[in-house]
Amino acid sequence: MADQKYSRDPNKKTQKERIQEISEELERGVQSMFESEQYKKWLDVCSRFHNYSLNNTILITMQRPDASYVGGYAMWKKLGRSVKKGEHGIRILAPYKYKVEVEDSDGDKQIIEKTGFKPAYVFDYSQTEGKELLMIGVNELTGDVKDYRRLYRALTEISPVPIRFEDIQGGAKGYYNDAEKSIAIQSGMSQLQTIKTLVHEICHSQNHSKEALKERAGLDRRTMEVESESVAHIVLKTFSLDSEDYSIPYISSWSSGKDTRELKACMESIRSTADEMITGINKSLDRQKKREHRELDMER
Repeated sequence: MADQKYSRDPNKKTQKERIQEISEELERGVQSMFESEQYKKWLDVCSRFHNYSLNNTILITMQRPDASYVGGYAMWKKLGRSVKKGEHGIRILAPYKYKVEVEDSDGDKQIIEKTGFKPAYVFDYSQTEGKELLMIGVNELTGDVKDYRRLYRALTEISPVPIRFEDIQGGAKGYYNDAEKSIAIQSGMSQLQTIKTLVHEICHSQNHSKEALKERAGLDRRTMEVESESVAHIVLKTFSLDSEDYSIPYISSWSSGKDTRELKACMESIRSTADEMITGINKSLDRQKKREHRELDMER
């Protein structure tokens, strides 16, 4: 019996072709992301998926900006849920590990592990049905910042510089003093405005100090403000604090003329800074709650 030869279906794309297609989609997406409404959608997606890669937050924004919690078929099955019939998945880039043999300078060969990416599909919670999940999303702080003291304490813990309150002249709500390595916040403001301003200035202290700017030569003042405003929006939204008045009206004009590489660098700085702050805040809140429980147990 003659060997049967198989040929690839010309209509079926290879993984390399699918990766290229997603890359081109991302290039177009980055440029369109800076239309005001689309940019706000991306910030909101980042607040729900702050630990996702930049590329995947952009892809989710482009396909399903209202997504709240995503996972693949296998994950939903483990959680007792299944994807509804007819639902279309959200295409993302999933990391995977692979091994390659390399030769060092002495001619010795060794096996090293690398990370690659492949197209994958995930589905939002709203696209599934089955067992109800008790908790989706993050810890919530509501309305008038009823957990203000905890949140303020968490922010002071993650701030790289000391914080003080003062009567600031000229109408500014706060500022970061790079020479003194300190943050000043206008005294007498509402709790919500204090938290907003503090997050904004912590971002400046982390990303826009003299030391940090050595690696980002030429960063202009407007870009610094875009980054700090954006990080503040993501962090506040993550903890369900009202940030609707946090608008960046000049986002379109700011992004005009910038190439994709510049825009992605700024977006990555925003995403990674917000992720670091949110992770730090959550760890501090957990420590505070455990400490309070211990103190209550000691009083009983």
